[in-house]
Amino acid sequence: MGQGQQERVPTSLGGAVAEEIGASLAPVDAELERLYPGDPGTRQPVHTVYVPADVFAADTVRAWGDRALAALDDHAPDAASFGAALGLDGALAEDVYGRVRAKLEREPVEDLRVDFEDGYGNRPDAEEDETAARAARLVAEAHARGGAATTAPWTGIRMKCMEAAVRDRGIRTLDIFLTGLMRAGGLPGGLVLTLPKVTYAEQVTAMARLLDAFEKTWDLAPGRIGFEIQIETSQSILAADGTATVARMIQAAEGRATGLHYGTFDYSACLGVSAAHQASDHPAADHAKAVMQVAAAGTGVRLSDGSTNVLPVGPTEQVHDAWRLHYGLVRRALARAYYQGWDMHPGHLPTRYAAVFAFYREGFERAAARLARYADRTGGDVMDEPATAKALAGHLLRGLDCGALDDAEVARAAGLARADLETFASPRRGGLTVSAP
Repeated sequence: MGQGQQERVPTSLGGAVAEEIGASLAPVDAELERLYPGDPGTRQPVHTVYVPADVFAADTVRAWGDRALAALDDHAPDAASFGAALGLDGALAEDVYGRVRAKLEREPVEDLRVDFEDGYGNRPDAEEDETAARAARLVAEAHARGGAATTAPWTGIRMKCMEAAVRDRGIRTLDIFLTGLMRAGGLPGGLVLTLPKVTYAEQVTAMARLLDAFEKTWDLAPGRIGFEIQIETSQSILAADGTATVARMIQAAEGRATGLHYGTFDYSACLGVSAAHQASDHPAADHAKAVMQVAAAGTGVRLSDGSTNVLPVGPTEQVHDAWRLHYGLVRRALARAYYQGWDMHPGHLPTRYAAVFAFYREGFERAAARLARYADRTGGDVMDEPATAKALAGHLLRGLDCGALDDAEVARAAGLARADLETFASPRRGGLTVSAP
């Protein structure tokens, strides 16, 4: 054997076999890339605030933040009282309380939906026309003005559904809103649309075609406008033939679906759950969200939990009871990987952010240490693999995005920069992420 030559390891199959298999699986490879592109890797809001369209105003975001801060002043004026209400220990309570107040001052609402459906009801056409045009004007002005303290990073509308009785009204409202934005300078980067009460995949296809027609009218890039699908009916989970309808809906959106939002009360009522037991932790809700979660996994479509209708209002004892309920529901959702939910009242903002911040801070040190050991291949008391590294990096990135964690402390604890975290969080399909670049 000459210099520079190496003895080959013996094999039994020729290269033609691998080539034949590769050719046979090429369509499957293409299908996987098309149907399961993976998470987009962008920031996901921790909540969506719904505001009836007729009360939406230029100062809505700031007003919600101020009312949330006032609720803290009235019912938990310091970290000790807030921690005692929610069961947080001293050090964590101090940290979380300070971050909650800072968040309410800096960016009180992450995602705002101007509601033309249940929160608005049926109005005379002329009135809804004017309200839709006004919403477009206010959203355009807010984004032109900028500033997270007064503008939510994500903003849009929830239109009426595609059922026959309200279909034309919903389409007209959407048209007025989008046209108003275009005439005011174009669609904002954080535009989000919500299609409610979907029962058949064909309704999702109709929404996709509607947006396609609008894009062609304004010479926008194909697929520029996405939308969320709201899961509020039994038919959206299980079709008459026993198949999972929600999986069909994602494909029916033709690449435009950005999220699946669970509608706690409509869905519960659809199944006959009595009003006293309609909640996001009901077994029926757990089943629906589990089906949604599996259907959306790997598609790039994100999940959102529903809301609670127990409002933190009244005397302090009553407010604390409502806060504990909301805090517990949010923590429960986070543990189940539902990283977004609805908030229906300014008083829910303190416990939304408290639950989110506590969740990420409680898991921070261990997640950072495990990821650091994985990156260095130094081992430890847990044998992690690429999928776990992906989850650990995702935990840290979500904590950074919402303000629960700081770049400096993550870099110090994990020994990794944000770019390294993003590499671990988004490995190529089938690839093995061994260490950060």
